[in-house]
Amino acid sequence: MDHPLLTALRPLLTAEAQAEAHAHGADPADLEQSVWLRLLERLDAGGPPSDPPGWLRRAVRAEARLVRRTTWLERPYDVEPADDPGRDPEHVLLASAARRALRDAVRRLPGRCPGLLEALLSPRDLTYREIAGELGISQGSLGPERSRCLGCLRRLLTPEVAAR
Repeated sequence: MDHPLLTALRPLLTAEAQAEAHAHGADPADLEQSVWLRLLERLDAGGPPSDPPGWLRRAVRAEARLVRRTTWLERPYDVEPADDPGRDPEHVLLASAARRALRDAVRRLPGRCPGLLEALLSPRDLTYREIAGELGISQGSLGPERSRCLGCLRRLLTPEVAAR
């Protein structure tokens, strides 16, 4: 027998899982199942959340980020470390230099661009809502602002890329 809360949240969960899964490299059905398990554990432990739709949206995003982090950290068993070109000392050095050049270029950008791009590059994996809150700007202006900042960064890096 279905719990009435599960029946009510099923369409929302399906939609949220579909929306988040592909961006994070997850299977929507797996993401949906993970969130159902979290909800059932929550129901067993202390009852339903006070704001079920809000809780469900946050849970879907958290599970999607977890899948992305796990996928990024996992290594296939059949790859030997010696066969991985990313382990080559020269490759590691060049990648480090490229990251350093990018961070230096970001710091030279005008206006709010350095703060915005640092937030986007943050390992904390911030959402647009969190970035907007940190920077004190509206969430709707992040996309156009990001586009403008990336254009500035592209123009700033073009001479450096062309010189190589």
